[in-house]
Amino acid sequence: MEFNKKFYIKCAAAVVALVALISSIYYISPGFRGTLVTLGNVHQSSFNNGIGFKWPFISSMKETDVRTQVLTDTAITYTKDIQTATIGFTMTYNVVPENVHSLYEKIGTDYRTKLIIPYLQDAIKDVVGGWVAQDLVANRDKARTQIMSVLQHKIDKRYIQNISFQITNLDYSDNFEQAIENKVIAEQKAQEAVNNTKRIQEEANQKVISAKADAEAMSIKAQALEKNQRLVDYEAVQKWDGKMPQYMLGGSAMPFINLK
Repeated sequence: MEFNKKFYIKCAAAVVALVALISSIYYISPGFRGTLVTLGNVHQSSFNNGIGFKWPFISSMKETDVRTQVLTDTAITYTKDIQTATIGFTMTYNVVPENVHSLYEKIGTDYRTKLIIPYLQDAIKDVVGGWVAQDLVANRDKARTQIMSVLQHKIDKRYIQNISFQITNLDYSDNFEQAIENKVIAEQKAQEAVNNTKRIQEEANQKVISAKADAEAMSIKAQALEKNQRLVDYEAVQKWDGKMPQYMLGGSAMPFINLK
């Protein structure tokens, strides 16, 4: 009986030792950094991925993903001219690996909700609110750059880095989009009318220039004819088709004979 008791005690001790050994081993996955917490105290440095040892039972290792994070969502806000804009966006960022312990201690695991989203919403609202709706459509990339600049300035660089922002979609109400389309069509038609007017004016100008040139040529020719009678005969010869003129009385006569 005493033997069995000692055997059970040894088995229990072995189990406890095994559990303690397993509890003292931690594993951090690739792409993550670890934060060691012992009895509620945060170790003041982050741990690289891999296998290591910690105090059994009283210590725990908290993993934080330091790979590129992608935040995709939609925000509804107002433009400068009080049009409702629905902004589809994608934001990417990385947690600073060396400071995951501080991030865990001061912000917690829900750092996205506390540290990123509030600044993101404010940045979108402030930037979009500075643009007239129609101008925002044509300057989407400028607005994107402005939003990203605000985020890089406002979000704590100790914890978040490599911030990027993209506008994936921009929508207004159906009525407003129809109004923009109608305006664009009207502007195109107006420009087409202007172009037609310019074309007609240019054609008229060309005709005036051509008429002036013809008039000047005729004037020069008339002056030459007045000064030189022989030129009149020359012009008549140039126009003669080689046929003798016919008369009602019959017969023919040679042209260009000066009878004195």
